[in-house]
Amino acid sequence: MRVVIAEDNALLREGLVLLLTSAGHEVVAAATTGPEILPALRQHRPDAAVLDVRMPPDFRDEGLRAALTARKELPGLPVLVLSQYVEESYAAELLAGGASGLGYLLKDRVGRVDEFLDALERVAAGGTALDPEVVTELLTRRRDSPLDSITPRERQVLSLMAEGQDNATIAEALVVTERAVHKHIGNVFLKLGLPQSDSGHRRVLAVLTYLNNS
Repeated sequence: MRVVIAEDNALLREGLVLLLTSAGHEVVAAATTGPEILPALRQHRPDAAVLDVRMPPDFRDEGLRAALTARKELPGLPVLVLSQYVEESYAAELLAGGASGLGYLLKDRVGRVDEFLDALERVAAGGTALDPEVVTELLTRRRDSPLDSITPRERQVLSLMAEGQDNATIAEALVVTERAVHKHIGNVFLKLGLPQSDSGHRRVLAVLTYLNNS
């Protein structure tokens, strides 16, 4: 996999390069400031991009803005965004454009090598990878939801779907059968007005619908 990374912290940047190359991937460019990101993505058109939210010169939302622009200019570009903290507004804005091939992880997750690599590979394949803490913040950020009919168990299932987990993993996490998970997902789809199907597209659509209306 060809990857462009953007990270101003030299130690973390070199760590990412070492981690990715050791896993058999190729880091084709490593941006250290916000203005360097888009030129690198345009030039290399990587299989995936790993971008820090806050980059020099202003340390505000340079990485996020680059991610949003890149996904418009290069449709389908898989992007995994890294953030030091849960920044709810950033995550919501990024997801508003569609979650296919999109990830949002806290930087602490990078230290969990297998989880990080799994998330990146899932995003590169067109899937979703949202940090559990990000999902929790998004799912609880509003009150008086029109979707209050979703049960606590269905909320758990939807939360794990948002993280990008498949039915087998969800079943194991909740200690239920895959058949039960399938039923819960079907109920969620019904309550969101979506066709009953476990296809990836509808799973992402279900998550986005919930996040945008919860």
